[in-house]
Amino acid sequence: MDVRERVGLNLQRLRREKGLSQEELADLASIHQTYLSGVERGKRNPTITVLQRIAGALGADIQDLVQRRT
Repeated sequence: MDVRERVGLNLQRLRREKGLSQEELADLASIHQTYLSGVERGKRNPTITVLQRIAGALGADIQDLVQRRT
């Protein structure tokens, strides 16, 4: 699995666990909702700074976004 796909799946799972919509999370992370959607779909290649903002908005660590789930 491509790392972008893995980040997207982890992001989507964490967002749903927090009960947030894409729009709500995008607002909390100060990014555009369509950009967040692209990250979730594995179509965007976010910078480490963007990943940090997303993780912070989720109350998570960047590691939670990039780790492989078994």
